[in-house]
Amino acid sequence: MNKPILFSVLMATATWQTATAQDATADSTYRQFNLGEVVVTGTRTPKFLKNTPIQTRVISAKEIARLDATNVQDLLQQELPSVEFSYAMNQQTHLNFSGFGGQGVLFLVDGERLAGETMDDVDFTRLSMDNVERIEIVKGAASALYGSNATGGVINIITKNSQKPLTLNVNARYAKHNEQRYGAAFGLNGKHWNNMLTANLNRTDNYNVHSAENPVTRIIATVYGNKTMNLKDQLVWSPNSNLHLTGRAGYFFRETVRSADQPERYRDFSGGLRMDWNLSEWDNVQVSYAFDQYDKSDFQRITRLDIRDYSNVQNTIRWLYNHSFESGDVLTIGSDYMHDYLYNTNLEGEVRKQDLWDVFAQYDWLITDKWEAVGAVRYDYFSDGNDSHVTPKLNVCYKPRRNLALRAGYGMGFRAPTLKEKYYDFNMSGIWIVEGNANLKSEVSHNVNLTAEYTKGHYNFTASVYYNKVKNKLATSAPYFKNADDKLPYLPYANLDNYSVCGGEIGAQAKWNNGFGARLTYAYTKEQLAKDKNGNTINNQYIPAREHALNARVDFDRQLTKTYGLNIALQGRVLSGVENVEYKDYYDVSKGTISVEYPAYTIWKLSVVQRVGKAVKVNVALDNLFGYKPKYYYLNSPITDGINLQIGMSIDIDKIF
Repeated sequence: MNKPILFSVLMATATWQTATAQDATADSTYRQFNLGEVVVTGTRTPKFLKNTPIQTRVISAKEIARLDATNVQDLLQQELPSVEFSYAMNQQTHLNFSGFGGQGVLFLVDGERLAGETMDDVDFTRLSMDNVERIEIVKGAASALYGSNATGGVINIITKNSQKPLTLNVNARYAKHNEQRYGAAFGLNGKHWNNMLTANLNRTDNYNVHSAENPVTRIIATVYGNKTMNLKDQLVWSPNSNLHLTGRAGYFFRETVRSADQPERYRDFSGGLRMDWNLSEWDNVQVSYAFDQYDKSDFQRITRLDIRDYSNVQNTIRWLYNHSFESGDVLTIGSDYMHDYLYNTNLEGEVRKQDLWDVFAQYDWLITDKWEAVGAVRYDYFSDGNDSHVTPKLNVCYKPRRNLALRAGYGMGFRAPTLKEKYYDFNMSGIWIVEGNANLKSEVSHNVNLTAEYTKGHYNFTASVYYNKVKNKLATSAPYFKNADDKLPYLPYANLDNYSVCGGEIGAQAKWNNGFGARLTYAYTKEQLAKDKNGNTINNQYIPAREHALNARVDFDRQLTKTYGLNIALQGRVLSGVENVEYKDYYDVSKGTISVEYPAYTIWKLSVVQRVGKAVKVNVALDNLFGYKPKYYYLNSPITDGINLQIGMSIDIDKIF
């Protein structure tokens, strides 16, 4: 943590806090709802969640452990009603986050980008929930700080450091379809250093699902499982209190068997170095290097050859400087350089490269004890196509009362076309030829949002509205035939016009001293679909966002005796139906289109976490408690075939002795 900046934040906060018993009670309340946490993603400097002008949601380590999620996909669907994961072609997972797809939401791990993609999304199975300190979610355009892809928001996964002399945890979970999950974390903490090593293994078998006879297109018959392995290590050396050096390394492997003779394999190699140096009481500089390589290959069982056909490599250098003023204001300036390398057998010449460079500045202004404003501007340059962008943002927070925060923000977002979208041509499952477009323009968006948050005693209330207008939306257009004798149509990448999305979210939660708690969150999303040059609104690959979504949770959490604690939770997710225009036959688009209505559904989960002593946790859950089964299995239906019993255990071995 940047101590001088955090100190200035605390000092600025103290200008409007009074040392009364009432304030102490209020601070306790804020901590109860995680509002006393320090967050970094929204401004790239530490700020209390209750004070940040940027709309931010935090999922804490305690909440992650309670939900017992395997990866970020499992977690986000339980926590955010505006998030839905569906299947794209070939059963690669696709994200819809308040109307933005995976390429419009920037995923970070400790502030670093991820290389590679699977059907326009990052590989979510890489983002395991082992050893996660918290997840910070910034909604709305954040390109002024993070550049391309941050048009719809930023999701930053922040990992733990070892805080004890010795940390050793082992955990396991077993569930339906031979789902097996094993994890371990080993940490050491010395006088000037700490190290954290984590490992996890997961597997789920393929299984079949059965749909009723129907006219619905894109039916799923087999749900493909995975075998994954994830290894991470992070070492921090602090020769003194003002200098921190961090080194990290990671390896990821996934295998999916769609064909018995040719399993698909995915690998990631990552590493990095970072220096955090407090130059003075008010000045801090960060310098970092990050490496990430994501590969795909096909394993030929007969010949025992593992043939790589895709590789994305990113090398990134970053510099960040913060100056804190005595008034509490903070100036941040920074710059990034990234070399982006893409290899694929479907690329012309098989290899494409480009260099990305940016510079940005931000000023955090504590205007009065009730008003705070954050303004930023950024310049980005992409060598491929000589593409450049200037993106501004402005956020304001007004606190008329200590427990009431009103926020308003405007941000411009942009997404530069990827090398794949510009130059990649490939056969998509024998349905069509996905065609790159070298003339693609960058997608540009304008985001406006308003939020209100009120906390009083045991209760917390939030409300927000937003509007996004997107120009030159990057997507696939309607398929076409180049020649009369073409066997497959071409599906070109294109810039689409007239896309916008608006919506809002309201939430209420309560936590009482007797251990009971409750939370209810409703999200509304309204999309105006983009159109191609011919006026087509065919949503070729993905189903639009569901208009209404509701997450509900009630729980009881109490330490009943000195050696026994209990958490019981009932959590539900309700999604409205959605209508989509699709081709009658994806293997013959000449047959025209039909309007398909996908039904609403509700899924409930009952979970019990028992804490035995200081070291042991036993997790039992009934996912899909009431045994819901879709009549038809389609791309964004819940891929469940009934009740799923999940049993797991976590042991902190270091706490036994």
